[in-house]
Amino acid sequence: MRLLVDTHLLIWWLAGKSIPARAAELIRDPGNQIYASAVSVWEVAIKVSLGKIRINPDELIAALREGGFQELAVTGRHAARVAQLPKHHRDPFDRLLVAQSLAEAMLLLTQDQPLAAYGPSVLVAR
Repeated sequence: MRLLVDTHLLIWWLAGKSIPARAAELIRDPGNQIYASAVSVWEVAIKVSLGKIRINPDELIAALREGGFQELAVTGRHAARVAQLPKHHRDPFDRLLVAQSLAEAMLLLTQDQPLAAYGPSVLVAR
């Protein structure tokens, strides 16, 4: 299974904090391909610059590599796909993650229940 992990789950996973058991199981499963988007690094960098969180974005990138996450770059095709999304969710980072999951035929792994409105491309772990 190809999984794109959302920003919240990534941060908590890498920090060793508790995430839903199903999410942890899917991330650990060696049969799954696990991706982290450049969107998540961008979101973290913006929140750091606003003083909302304290994470070193360069250390985040290193931790993702060390943790076996594959990096998913943002392409023009991903950005354009956002225009086709219904307005179920207003967060631009989440919307771009949904668009990437649709464009790349992968599941977006999240615990953000409102994202489930985007359909079967979103897997909400509880």
